Amino acid sequence: MNVPQNPRAASPFHGVLSVLPYGVMAIVTVVDTSAGPEVGYLPLVSLGPAFAGLVGRWQRTVLIGALALLLCTALAEYNGLLGDRRGYTAMLSVVGVTAAGLVAVRMRQAREAELASVRSIAETAQRVLLRPVPLAAGKLRIALSYTSAVADARIGGDLYEVVTSPAGVRVIIGDVQGKGLEAVETAAVVLGAFREAAYDEPDLQGVGERVERALDRHLSSEKFVTAIMAEIGDERAVTLLNYGHPAPLAVKSGGDTCLLEPPARALPLGLGMHGTGPPQPHVHPFSPGDQILFYTDGVTEARDRQGAFYSLAGCAALLAGTDADTALAAVRRDLIAHVRGPLQDDAAMLLLRYQRDSPPQQTPRQPTPS
Repeated sequence: MNVPQNPRAASPFHGVLSVLPYGVMAIVTVVDTSAGPEVGYLPLVSLGPAFAGLVGRWQRTVLIGALALLLCTALAEYNGLLGDRRGYTAMLSVVGVTAAGLVAVRMRQAREAELASVRSIAETAQRVLLRPVPLAAGKLRIALSYTSAVADARIGGDLYEVVTSPAGVRVIIGDVQGKGLEAVETAAVVLGAFREAAYDEPDLQGVGERVERALDRHLSSEKFVTAIMAEIGDERAVTLLNYGHPAPLAVKSGGDTCLLEPPARALPLGLGMHGTGPPQPHVHPFSPGDQILFYTDGVTEARDRQGAFYSLAGCAALLAGTDADTALAAVRRDLIAHVRGPLQDDAAMLLLRYQRDSPPQQTPRQPTPS
């Protein structure tokens, strides 16, 4: 399965850094020709190649270095310093800074290549872990969106799964504390235990207890996993088991929305063996035309440039589309538009829609592309 990542939008400073060497050299030229040779601005031409290595390939640094050397020579001639020690010192400065810039470019490109390799390995592990979810299960339509944060190679631990069991459709979505391969390993424990227990256990509480025991054997120190499990059987209702996870958003067929909050807060998975009681299941109506949006905190904690969190208030209108995938894609676009840049945390969303008509043949599907 291909787990898409958020598009690596260019840094907002990339365009500035691209023109910075030329701008600096232009400013130095104006200042030097205005002030005259007595002030000694000529060596500052070397700032051009100094900034050149911040972006681009080594050829760019060589080109800007050659341009800086030509400019330095012309200014030295203009100021009558071409045969003077100060003129030669300025030109040597340009050559030396250009050489240092080439070394810096080489080191930067090596780090970028290493980072790309590490991220590729990490994302491969995540693809193996997160299997495709079904397009439909019974009368349910299912849509999934997974957007990875752009943060080096530190992939997150968001997890999800949909299992069709004898008791009905069972769903889990969760978020592992921490980042990187350790988080992926923990997510693998949770999903492995859930996939097995979802088929075997007669009730949702039994599924949660098995996942809790498996995770308790795996985790060390105070690590934990927030998660919410759901079960949709033959009755027109959904049973939820919330382990400290954000409450899902219910969108009724008429457009009304509400958060399906648990009757009492419970500790996340991994902390339940410390003497506290497990979460209590709570049941909510789930009828034809209704929708339930599950999500991780990467959605609700996404901030805009003013620091305001993303609000789910407008999701009812966005989820009004006839196709579940199209509707969820609209929510994802709205989330990205709110942030106006790369997300700082992975954001997973899983939409369950209770259809009125007969579902098509069940087939695996991929997450909504980012």
